[in-house]
Amino acid sequence: MREIVFDTETTGLRPAEGHRLVEIGCVELLNHMPTGEVFHQYINPERDMPDGAFQVHGLSEQFLSDKPLFADVADAFLAFVGYAPLVAHNASFDMGFINAELEAIGRAPLPDSQSIDTMQIAKARFPGAQASLDALCRRFNVDNSAREKHGALLDAELLAEVYLELIGGREPGLILEEAGGDTSNSSTAAAKTRRTRPQPLATLLSDDERLAHKAFVADLGGEPLWLKPSSD
Repeated sequence: MREIVFDTETTGLRPAEGHRLVEIGCVELLNHMPTGEVFHQYINPERDMPDGAFQVHGLSEQFLSDKPLFADVADAFLAFVGYAPLVAHNASFDMGFINAELEAIGRAPLPDSQSIDTMQIAKARFPGAQASLDALCRRFNVDNSAREKHGALLDAELLAEVYLELIGGREPGLILEEAGGDTSNSSTAAAKTRRTRPQPLATLLSDDERLAHKAFVADLGGEPLWLKPSSD
């Protein structure tokens, strides 16, 4: 299953107030593991940079002045994303800015159903705990020492590691996908399956060990639970 972990940087908090995208960073995952393929682009917002936003990401109006407009990179971004689930931290924020930019150039918005919100996953797993990206990096021992300021690609790379931990850690067998099932939605829809060995494994106990165990159980008194008939 292909997924895209992404992050954005902006001039402010709300597109409705005239704020714009200034950076997009995307990391490709295949079966929940990074492939090394990324999409990263700075964007000229065609407006000034408020000081509050500059303090967050350090991207100045001057630095962005010669960068391409969103209209110039939209096709490359959409081609990289395709129909893959989009994993973001506080996804409504990033999806809101992406869709505002798409609508401004006459393109169809990306459906909210395509997004996976890692903040909501974290809040469900750890009720009452801090759910910021920095807090989750600390929880999962993800090295975020390079994160002096917010940066879309760096944050997407960190989030990819956090997301992997949120859905089961580095053991792929903890998340099993139903064979032939729909993989276009989030990994939370993956079905757990149980398989039975066609032939039981041979015992590793010696005859002496088996007899010693039998004597030990007999000394406990009563009938062992595993010998009682099942109520199912």
